[in-house]
Amino acid sequence: MKRQKKFIIAFGGNANSDLGSPDETILFAHKALAARGAVILKESRLFRTPAFPAGAGPDFVNSAALIRANHSPDDMLDLLHQIEAESGRVREVRWGARTLDIDLIAQDETVLPNEAQYRYWQSLDLSQQQVETPGELILPHPRLQDRAFVLIPLLDIVPDWVHPVSGLSVAEMVANLPKSEREEVIAL
Repeated sequence: MKRQKKFIIAFGGNANSDLGSPDETILFAHKALAARGAVILKESRLFRTPAFPAGAGPDFVNSAALIRANHSPDDMLDLLHQIEAESGRVREVRWGARTLDIDLIAQDETVLPNEAQYRYWQSLDLSQQQVETPGELILPHPRLQDRAFVLIPLLDIVPDWVHPVSGLSVAEMVANLPKSEREEVIAL
């Protein structure tokens, strides 16, 4: 039997799907993970956040979950993409409106593919992020520390989780965000 791993997952959506509103679609995604054998250990509240980048569409609904599963990180990412597809997710425009976006934020203290590659993707400026995408899974998510819409939901479920590269906890990363960005994330 494979060793159970803990995964931190972030959910977001700002377009209606055949499943309903973004709120309903995100709740579907939580249930779909559980139906496929993931054990949901903790779920955050739902939050409303402005689209990223600014002006990219209607406000998002975001949440996060801590789960346990037997999957490898790549297998988990494939599963998340399957659930996105079931919600009607179509990948046409990077950072455009979407029915469901599920990001694999972290798996335990794993750094993939290695620290040098992680640091490359983490340091990319915004203009390069819009045109360049990695050909392999990067963990932890290289934009984690910059995104209030991910960190605030994570504060609900894993405030003491420590980033394996920066050494900062979720609570410390939230505290490092500008106050204006923290205040844009509103619990529903």
